[in-house]
Amino acid sequence: MAHDGQDMTQMTTSAILPDLLTLTRAALPAVETVFERARTSVREMVTDDGRVSGALIEAHQTAAHGLSWLATYNQSLQQMQRWAEALDADGKFGEMEQLLHQIAFGEYLHQVAGGIPMNQGEVVRLQDMGLGWDALSGFQCTEVQTLMAQANTQAARTQLVGLMGDQAGSTMFGASGLDEELEMIRDQFRRYAQEKVEPNAHDWHLKDELIPIEIIEELAEMGVFGLTIPEEFGGFGLSKASMCVVSEELSRGYIGVGSLGTRSEIAAELIIAGGTGEQKANWLPKLASAEILPTAVFTEPNTGSDLGSLRTRAVKDENGDYKITGNKTWITHAARTHVMTLLARTNPDSADHRGLSMFLAEKTPGTDENPFPTPGMTGGEIEVLGYRGMKEYELGFDGFHVKGENLLGGEEGKGFKQLMETFESARIQTAARAIGVAQSALDIAMQYAQDRKQFGKSLINFPRVSGKLAMMAVEIMIARQLTYFSAWEKDHGQRCDLEAGMAKLLGARVAWAAADNGLQIHGGNGFALEYKISRVLCDARILNIFEGAAEIQAQVIARRLLS
Repeated sequence: MAHDGQDMTQMTTSAILPDLLTLTRAALPAVETVFERARTSVREMVTDDGRVSGALIEAHQTAAHGLSWLATYNQSLQQMQRWAEALDADGKFGEMEQLLHQIAFGEYLHQVAGGIPMNQGEVVRLQDMGLGWDALSGFQCTEVQTLMAQANTQAARTQLVGLMGDQAGSTMFGASGLDEELEMIRDQFRRYAQEKVEPNAHDWHLKDELIPIEIIEELAEMGVFGLTIPEEFGGFGLSKASMCVVSEELSRGYIGVGSLGTRSEIAAELIIAGGTGEQKANWLPKLASAEILPTAVFTEPNTGSDLGSLRTRAVKDENGDYKITGNKTWITHAARTHVMTLLARTNPDSADHRGLSMFLAEKTPGTDENPFPTPGMTGGEIEVLGYRGMKEYELGFDGFHVKGENLLGGEEGKGFKQLMETFESARIQTAARAIGVAQSALDIAMQYAQDRKQFGKSLINFPRVSGKLAMMAVEIMIARQLTYFSAWEKDHGQRCDLEAGMAKLLGARVAWAAADNGLQIHGGNGFALEYKISRVLCDARILNIFEGAAEIQAQVIARRLLS
């Protein structure tokens, strides 16, 4: 990479620490000890009469959510170590990978000790979880002190960005650690995104247009909608890890395209886990081929994340069919889809999740002129900042007809439980989308920093610009490894709601930070609609809200950790 003025790569010595893996391996027990002490402390805060109290968790929300973030950092560093040691064993732990690993530990150790940012305005510290400085006694060892003092330095960040510049155009900065088959899948979808998505994404965003149906048809031919559906039902039967790679690369092109498969993933998970044999045979092949496009219809205007208080009702008629009445909101891709996974209350006497049922509610795809032609159903578009390619809608149902055979699983009252079984996959996929958005921000910011000249040299030669780029790359890799680990657990039949939640929690924060810093590197130009980074900023903001807002996600993680 050519530089004007100061040359970032002219360094007499490497910033990489000797015996790096030995240092980072020795640091893990110190972080684990802090986490366990915090868990004990917070559990004491929220326990009443020997039982963890939901009311006390809410009263001590900062402490509980801080524990979730501390657990996320603990797991993140463990997965970075696993990644680094696997690469080292394969002879692939190169200079860039070593710097990513080293800076990750240097930064996150400091944050554990001094304060973890839950977002840009809230920093949780050990004192918030009832701990004093003695909790950091394990941090006094030589290995941790060396990493905190020398791992994340200006020299290390500068050296990393110099290597990134030399490898501009690479699929990503640093080896993913995935196997060859998954990297072939990545290359395929990276090329597609570069050729068909990236050149058009900003125009779709600015015009607030639906992603062209031709894109959906091409993705269907590539197998996106049947990626993880079993082969016996017309899918490819691939792993959740493959879903991560595909979602990441398509979202890197445009989050709307990367999210097209989300609704099919949710619908397929619902049917695979809770559907009858007839429902699986009927619906899964159609989802896999994109003969039908689904949409998820769960949220209501006054409920948000409190799904247990849904009011939309489904009343059974004399023929065994159902009539749906109520209102739904924030329904993505509602107009041109064919079937809704619709959550409604079948027991009018219930006041919680136990009275809810899930339906596969068929509808007629709409047009621009008549988006909701199906009788008993109306809708209006919600104008949004970003995430525009599928559009968001409010829906109204008034005696909307659903066939009795389309009650998922053929049994009422199972809807909430059925939905909960999809959350692992949905959050893993959302974490992968966040990584793609963050990588897009890094791609755009890196190019701008190389091209833009100020005071006689490229922006990338200014330490605070290069430092931003370095930390983007480091945190993207951390979130990536945490996401891949949660996918691995899912693929191996292990419960992973905790890890999937952590991946989503961290990934969303990383995406927003990358987009925000990417715009900062652009200066005033980043605030102009014509620059792509303005779109990425808008798109990144939703990731901390959908599939469980960050606060809800931290609450769910905390309850699992404390139970």
